[in-house]
Amino acid sequence: MSNNELYTVVINQELQYSIWKKDKELPLGWESNGFVGSKDECLDLIEKEWTDMRPLSIREASK
Repeated sequence: MSNNELYTVVINQELQYSIWKKDKELPLGWESNGFVGSKDECLDLIEKEWTDMRPLSIREASK
């Protein structure tokens, strides 16, 4: 594995985040949020953005 690999931050319909190698086809149900960077950069963004780990459906049900 190269340290120069690029990843993209992906998000699903439940507003859950993950990372995916930039050159791989995205899995069904996931889309890129537009951010591309190193693995660490992507994970740092997710840590800042994904402050509520509960799936969206659970968050909405608890309102």
